[in-house]
Amino acid sequence: MKHALLLGFLLLPATGAAAKPPAIQCPGNTTVEMRYCTSKSLEQSEAQLSKKLPGKQLQQWRDTTQRVCAQAYAASRDGTIYPQLVMGCDDRLNRALLQEFKPMDQP
Repeated sequence: MKHALLLGFLLLPATGAAAKPPAIQCPGNTTVEMRYCTSKSLEQSEAQLSKKLPGKQLQQWRDTTQRVCAQAYAASRDGTIYPQLVMGCDDRLNRALLQEFKPMDQP
């Protein structure tokens, strides 16, 4: 849920109230494009994890990765890059966990 709020905040400068999402080629060249691409990647990894972890465990994972990533990038907290760094960190940790599930997915 926090990611959805953060995503909304991050995309607010990029889109107007009635505007549709921009046609962006990821990984993007501008800050707005890079934020958009990072948020899409995070959405994808969270969707994949939601199929692997029960609700309570998924929420615990999200809470933990958010705290860890916020701490990892605490020095950049006041910078405009901070939200992108934290979302990228969350996404990389999600993808690392998804890799741990791969051996169990194979017959």
